[in-house]
Amino acid sequence: MKIIAFSDIHSATAVFEKIPGLREADLVLLNGDLTNYGGIAETKHVLDAVMRINPNVLAQFGNLDHGEVNDYLEQLDINLHGQARLVQDRVCLIGVGGSNFTPFNTPSEFSEKALHRLAVDGFRQAAEYIRLAEPLLQAKIPVILVSHAPPFNTGVDRIHSGKHVGSTAIRTVIEHYSPALCITGHIHEGKGVDLIGQTPIYNPGMLRREGWVTVTVENSQLKATLQ
Repeated sequence: MKIIAFSDIHSATAVFEKIPGLREADLVLLNGDLTNYGGIAETKHVLDAVMRINPNVLAQFGNLDHGEVNDYLEQLDINLHGQARLVQDRVCLIGVGGSNFTPFNTPSEFSEKALHRLAVDGFRQAAEYIRLAEPLLQAKIPVILVSHAPPFNTGVDRIHSGKHVGSTAIRTVIEHYSPALCITGHIHEGKGVDLIGQTPIYNPGMLRREGWVTVTVENSQLKATLQ
């Protein structure tokens, strides 16, 4: 199974054509900031562009997307925010969109308490999905946390000044649940890879700068590569 994930699209749809293997991927993940302060119309433009290449899409809104984007993704049944998705009995995804509070009062920000609750609810859903899967699969389904906001105090949540601006709630749930992988975004200059416990954290940066993550799932093992 092959997954391609990217964040911070900001309506830069022309980059989709430059992503190797996007057409053949089993799943494409759009991890927030689909637009620049946009709503449904702008989101539809982004989704139409990526789905012309590959229709196997799950997405969630970022802090720069208005709240109606979350409702629209839910109507399309491709939303990841605040829920878990078991995909092909191969991998379970947990989504947390928006971001923690910023100094810029962007459209979709949440308190750390709300982010924690969203993430915990997702992990509980994931546990139930995996419990209900075929018994032989239960120990073989890796969990990926897809959070637009990166975890606090890592190499992937630093802004240009060096200050850490990620989410304490996301860090807490990673420390507690130890997902197999966390894919994040939000902080463009935080592009890179870090580790919390046994969980690798990947921030591909802004798509316009040709940043994305390729994940392969084989024999219940994950391998992630940062472009």
